[in-house]
Amino acid sequence: MLAGIIGGTGQMGRFFAGVFQAAGWETIVSGRKTSLTARAIAETADLVMVSVPIRATVGVIREVAPLLSDEQVFCDLTSLKAEPVRAMLASRAEVIGLHPMFGPGAASLQGQTIVATPARCSPETLEGLLSVFRDQGAAITLSTPEDHDRMMAVIQGLTHFGTLAKAEAIRRTGADAAETLRFTSPIYRIEMGLVGRLLAQDAGLYGDMLQMNPAVPEVLAGFEEAVRTLREIVESGDDERFRDFFARNADHYASYLRAATEETDDLISHVVSR
Repeated sequence: MLAGIIGGTGQMGRFFAGVFQAAGWETIVSGRKTSLTARAIAETADLVMVSVPIRATVGVIREVAPLLSDEQVFCDLTSLKAEPVRAMLASRAEVIGLHPMFGPGAASLQGQTIVATPARCSPETLEGLLSVFRDQGAAITLSTPEDHDRMMAVIQGLTHFGTLAKAEAIRRTGADAAETLRFTSPIYRIEMGLVGRLLAQDAGLYGDMLQMNPAVPEVLAGFEEAVRTLREIVESGDDERFRDFFARNADHYASYLRAATEETDDLISHVVSR
């Protein structure tokens, strides 16, 4: 089998080239500076994978889609799925959207999650591709493109928005981040680590996640209302209202509380022991 990765000279493209090579596939890649073109990959590879920035993905897909036959597999690695999958379906190929839930800095697929959104493919084709990832330790979550994007509005949109908002709020207080760490608890250090980790990366990636997912605004509206409600409760000084707010949320997350405590205890132990 020949896997062709358009954008394969980027970090995630290189990662998946290694994945396919480890599975015994022949792999070819194209990039902005390679002699091999996206068109050549589309006309040659058994599996054509698009691994380019979110804002460029649909354009690249539309460029090569007319070149694919019904004997090929077309997939992408974008963190949004509805629009890319819709664009891939304009081709004659079998179509499977993919979203690796990790960054290209991962050491391997072991313990990682990949969301797959099969849109037009045989069971044999789907299993043949997903087995490449499972055999290297990945967990696979199946979804529709639309359900994926709604879930990402929470998992990525809300999470990254909250982290950026926290960074901005701390900046506005005038507090020096390094100075706050002198007063810190392990939990605060972990929280600040997430802020620093995000800000050390590419702004364009996070901007695209927040700005291009049509499900994000509704989630952020709910977040804004939640902040407004909690602030009003805090400023009221009403202990009973706070306890009621806290209890409603504890009840909602009841099945996760024990695991959350155990997992964060492990993180705290690691931070303290460093």
